Amino acid sequence: MKFTEPAGTNPIDRMTVVGRAQDRIDGPRKTSGTAAYAFEHHREAPNAAYGWIVGAAIAKGRIRSMNLDDARGAPGVLGIVTANDAGPLAKGNFNTVKLLGGPDIDHYHQAVAIVVAETFEQARAAAGLVRIDYDRARGQYDLAEALKTAPLTGGKDGKPGKPDRVGTFESAFAAAPVQLDATYTTPDHSHAMMEPFASIASWDGDQVTVWTSNQMIAWGRGDLAKTLGVPKEKVRLISPYVGGGFGGKLFLRADAVMAALGARAVGRPVKVAMQRPLMANNSTHRPATTQRIRIAAAKDGTIQAIAHESGSGDQPGGGPETAVNQTKLLYAGPNRLTSMRLAVLNLPEGNAMRAPGEAPGMMALEIAMDEMAEKLGMDPVAFRVKNDTQVDPEKPDRRFSQRQLVRCLEEGAQRFGWSQRNAKPARVRDGRWLVGMGVASAFRNHMNMKSAARVTLGKDGRVVVETDMTDIGTGSYTIIAQTAAEMMGVPMDAVDVRLGDSAYPVSAGSGGQFGAANATAGVYAACVKLREAVAQRLGFNSADLTFADGKVTGGNRSVSLRDAASAGPLSAEDRIEFGDLDKSYQLSTFGAHFVEVGVDAYTGVTRVRRMLAVCAAGRILNPKSARSQVIGAMTMGVGSALMEELAVDKRFGFFVNHDLAGYEVPVHADIPHQEVIFLEEADDKANPMKAKGVGELGLCGVGAAVANAVYNATGVRIRNYPLTLDKHLDRLPAIA
Repeated sequence: MKFTEPAGTNPIDRMTVVGRAQDRIDGPRKTSGTAAYAFEHHREAPNAAYGWIVGAAIAKGRIRSMNLDDARGAPGVLGIVTANDAGPLAKGNFNTVKLLGGPDIDHYHQAVAIVVAETFEQARAAAGLVRIDYDRARGQYDLAEALKTAPLTGGKDGKPGKPDRVGTFESAFAAAPVQLDATYTTPDHSHAMMEPFASIASWDGDQVTVWTSNQMIAWGRGDLAKTLGVPKEKVRLISPYVGGGFGGKLFLRADAVMAALGARAVGRPVKVAMQRPLMANNSTHRPATTQRIRIAAAKDGTIQAIAHESGSGDQPGGGPETAVNQTKLLYAGPNRLTSMRLAVLNLPEGNAMRAPGEAPGMMALEIAMDEMAEKLGMDPVAFRVKNDTQVDPEKPDRRFSQRQLVRCLEEGAQRFGWSQRNAKPARVRDGRWLVGMGVASAFRNHMNMKSAARVTLGKDGRVVVETDMTDIGTGSYTIIAQTAAEMMGVPMDAVDVRLGDSAYPVSAGSGGQFGAANATAGVYAACVKLREAVAQRLGFNSADLTFADGKVTGGNRSVSLRDAASAGPLSAEDRIEFGDLDKSYQLSTFGAHFVEVGVDAYTGVTRVRRMLAVCAAGRILNPKSARSQVIGAMTMGVGSALMEELAVDKRFGFFVNHDLAGYEVPVHADIPHQEVIFLEEADDKANPMKAKGVGELGLCGVGAAVANAVYNATGVRIRNYPLTLDKHLDRLPAIA
């Protein structure tokens, strides 16, 4: 199905199942412990051995020698695989660096060997006996230093790029009566998902099956095949349940490669769960940024010029953290400049983490908007509203498909009690607590991606949906069941959903806030084709049929849906593909975050007291799971604002706090009541479901709302995340 025109009225608009709060259909299995995650496929891969990954102890250099004798002779050891005996390995299309190091080392904790043994304990003990001698080389680990000579991105043939410009920023900025020029920093972040990177690999001749924890099955399958040098048809990836990913499991990682190499070497299934202390340095992370923002406005608050310049680092061949994305689209202004610099660093690979680009970009931009509002003497909500735009500021002839940012801000302000906020900082106290409120806009683009599914009507009247879409804890099983139930006119408990297997049609996958809308649109397309087959089988001449209550009705005739499969199951497969609507319209999601904090006047400790998110993100397919997505994102936003930071050892090139003891994330005691409001919206320019993503919108802006609330509480402006107490303790208002 090709989606080339705005969606008209269709069966989803009935919203008898879609759009209603539904319990997660995978919930009972997960809460009872019967949902098999990657490390738990014991029946499918019996007699599995255990692998333990050995990580490099340097960040850059070469392996001079490896002594494996003691490890090979340890109890229970079945085999050891290193780059010396793994055979030729390629680098996957989505990997910046190779997943098995040696002799050259690209980053700290890069996998250099896997030790396979009968038991987990034996593999771990033997891995401790591997002796490696390194030649350490000099590397670049200091982002601030590297950015001094880093080129602008966007150039061709290895040449530096140029800033993106609209109008004449410099002269407009210089001429404006009110100006802001400030620099903000965000640190490196770890995904820190609950389920580690884990895989079980099993070979059958020249074919390998890998049960793994992966968000994008087709990407992972293709890159594993390329890495191992085998045809893609010989590789099967299975990932029915994923215990969190946040972008860290978008791509093939070392656990899958090392499990496959280990299994091939010892001739039996091998299971690998990457040890937690290895994960931060071995896998990808959100790169740190340094962002300069300049805003100039007329005295009435109209933005006349805006510039956002960001710098980040990555391995050679990597890409930048696209922190200027939202600034291109969020606020009006005739004179604009955006640019990105990319420094080469020998730290672990930087790549996508939940809401890449907008998450750290909004952390800077939305503080700058607050600072500018203060300079103008304007309310921060009013300043944002004044500079709203219904068209792409860089391409004014291109309208937003839907944009309810102003409504999000104004309804959020009313619901949160914003009118009671004291605009003068450090004026509100509650005992020993300095109390403040903060606001930030929320913004995240919607992306259209191809997505396919197969839908089958069985003789028993049940509908089976198969697609390689994954459920990373987001509720994919449920919204896909809702879609099929709505389209085929059956109750949800008559739908069986099968996900996460490369044997199924290729979906959009989970990530980038594109999964739900595109995957369900693919199911919609397959159901349209199945409805046509049902109509033909039942002898209906008209395509204008109603599928409801287990029946197919057209004209004066009504037939049981089950009758269509009485002569045998009916199956249909299709995918959603997109035309150029996204070129004619800007597809984005919008929202507003409101936060109240208390800062202890004696200790400087910050506690979040209240949070509210108002979201406009197209049709909400399941308000219950959507709310869970948003409050989870809000929680992550609190973490990035107040505590999360991978500390870089700039001497030796690694993240020091590479476990959950040193890398702090929010716990229940850190998170207060969270309220979420979804505005009524159905975006007919997006897809037949009229839905867009919402899971990452809930994160974009939260950090800045917290930072702005801390400033309102204390009068101390912090521009460097996280907002730890050492950054404002000596500047807090006098206690007496």
